[in-house]
Amino acid sequence: MIGRKQETQPQPEQQYTKEEYAAMKQAEREEVWSRVSAQAESVFKDDDSLRGFLHFMADCTPQKTSNLLLLYAQNPEITHPRTFDKWKEAGRSIRSGEKGYTFYADQEYTKEDGTRGIGSTITKAYDIAQTRGPQPLPPQQHLPEEVIAAMIENSPVPLVISDQLPQGVQAQYVPRQRTIFVRNGMDETATICAIAREQAHAGFDAVGSGYYRQAYAAQAYCAAYVVAQKFGLDTSAFHFDKVCQSYTEMSANDKRGFLGDVKRAAYSINWDIQRTFRDLEQAIQPDEFSVAAPKPAKAPKAKTENAPDR
Repeated sequence: MIGRKQETQPQPEQQYTKEEYAAMKQAEREEVWSRVSAQAESVFKDDDSLRGFLHFMADCTPQKTSNLLLLYAQNPEITHPRTFDKWKEAGRSIRSGEKGYTFYADQEYTKEDGTRGIGSTITKAYDIAQTRGPQPLPPQQHLPEEVIAAMIENSPVPLVISDQLPQGVQAQYVPRQRTIFVRNGMDETATICAIAREQAHAGFDAVGSGYYRQAYAAQAYCAAYVVAQKFGLDTSAFHFDKVCQSYTEMSANDKRGFLGDVKRAAYSINWDIQRTFRDLEQAIQPDEFSVAAPKPAKAPKAKTENAPDR
């Protein structure tokens, strides 16, 4: 009819058979996984590429390696991604018009024997910058000497300050003694980076792992960078060209494994440091029945007397 706006009829949802739906989801999984693998290859291109990804690992909240690669490829500025439901649980809402990022989310499922398992599903995540809600508190900053004290407090193995280390050795994890020896007299940044690297080595030396130092030297070095970056230290002394050259011919799967090792080591070290700070905060609390200091007594006012008649 002329002059009358035609109404748009809702389109019926496309129906899939069970086989078609399974094939569609399989194609989606393969496409997303190819993006993860491509990003793993790209990370090892050169010094800047690996440095950029490790910087992202330090700034982003803890994620599985596949999500770190997937999110970094989409937006290297992401710092705190969550799914729609997780943001809703946290009391935040997604800003109008925001588009989510492809993301692997954990999903429970029932196995054939009736037990519950944890798998993953491809969904969307949103960075905190895409949400609205109460302004989150900024992370507490810590002085380098506080970080060193925290690293010593919750170290996975004992730390010994030594004046006897060979020239050029800042710190060394000794497997036979399960001890880290640290050179005395280094500046704070060098001390933190050296301890972090050796704590990563101690973490790789798990029972049955077949640990030997050179097999994990590059991973421990990268983990030390992530820890230093997370605490705002100067990381200009780190260089990754040699790491990239060593791994350039390896498969995407080996590169993901390398990055997974770095992530686990860096997360573990940071967790131990943060645990020390949390314990300290809980230990130092104002007491409910503290005795208030007495208020200082006011000086008595001088009496003014009338001068005697003469």
